[in-house]
Amino acid sequence: MLDSIYYAIEKAIGENKVDIVVSESGWPSEGGFGASMGIATIYYRNLIGHAKSKAGTIHKPGKPIETYLFAMFDENLKIAAETEKHFGVFYPNKTQKYNITF
Repeated sequence: MLDSIYYAIEKAIGENKVDIVVSESGWPSEGGFGASMGIATIYYRNLIGHAKSKAGTIHKPGKPIETYLFAMFDENLKIAAETEKHFGVFYPNKTQKYNITF
């Protein structure tokens, strides 16, 4: 998906000098279809592993991907769809949800 954004912006401005920051990426640990601790754990481990590897993408090999996780804490009081309450890497009481290393 990141490469598709690179290609679209480069086509629009006509040059290959764009840096993209992935400002929010995450997976819900519960609250709906496809939301589970198991899937979220795999997602975060793979995302962090890829970002740390500095492998880049097919279009930008070797270029590190600056990525931020959404969100730091579960938002159990948020008025939204149930999945929106469970994106944190920590519970609202500040205890760690996943065994992941940055």
